Amino acid sequence: MSGPVRPVGELLRDWRRSRGMSQLDLSIETGVSTRHLSFVETGRSRPSPELILRLADRLDVPLAERNTMLLAGGYAPAYPSHEVSDPHLAPVLTAARQLLHGHGPYPAVLLDRHWNLVEANPAVAVLTAGAAPHLLASPVNVLRLSLHPDGMAPRILNLPEWRAHLLSRLHQQAVTTNDAALYELHEELRGYPAGTDHAPPAGDGAPRVVIPLRYRHGDRELSFISTTTVFGTPLDITVAGLAIEAFFPADPATAETLHALAAA
Repeated sequence: MSGPVRPVGELLRDWRRSRGMSQLDLSIETGVSTRHLSFVETGRSRPSPELILRLADRLDVPLAERNTMLLAGGYAPAYPSHEVSDPHLAPVLTAARQLLHGHGPYPAVLLDRHWNLVEANPAVAVLTAGAAPHLLASPVNVLRLSLHPDGMAPRILNLPEWRAHLLSRLHQQAVTTNDAALYELHEELRGYPAGTDHAPPAGDGAPRVVIPLRYRHGDRELSFISTTTVFGTPLDITVAGLAIEAFFPADPATAETLHALAAA
């Protein structure tokens, strides 16, 4: 159950501090006097909804938390939150599906803000084959699926490196959004075995520019690099949390294997 809503000034102060900004910094960048900011943060002045949103925008506060601030200030929420299946989000889902299926025969997934799987293209089966059924039951959390010893972890050849990358990314997201669910997920995943690195360094001596996912599929090694795509200028909480994770072959052999599997 949710606790009592804290005063809007306290919420603004906490987000300002979490971004490493002083009142003077925020004043300069928003055009609001430091005196007024101080009065807002201490509760001596009630901010207008326009001021709350102006400050929240500069502080890069997530949309859901902006609604919380507005409610704390006595105003109506400004941002809706629709289910992905809602007709209002049909253009968003259509665009996401085009990206997913257009990316084949390489794996790609659509995720929500807590890393739960929304949709995936058929090529993702290359990565999920062999995972325990309970990890593939809805809702599927892709980070849990990736690092759980009954999931993909036994087939990730550079598991310590990939695990560290995912945990670092998740922790940064939790800090940025102050989302309790992400902190809880991070703690859970930290408890999974770190594994052993079974992937020898690349033999060509070329410097690495990204961390690859090196994955065992049968008797073959697949190597991927990944990208993240988000929707620009979202005004819906659900849309703001959606992201497409797309995996690209990191070498010609991986591309050849994926094309052959798709054609089989």
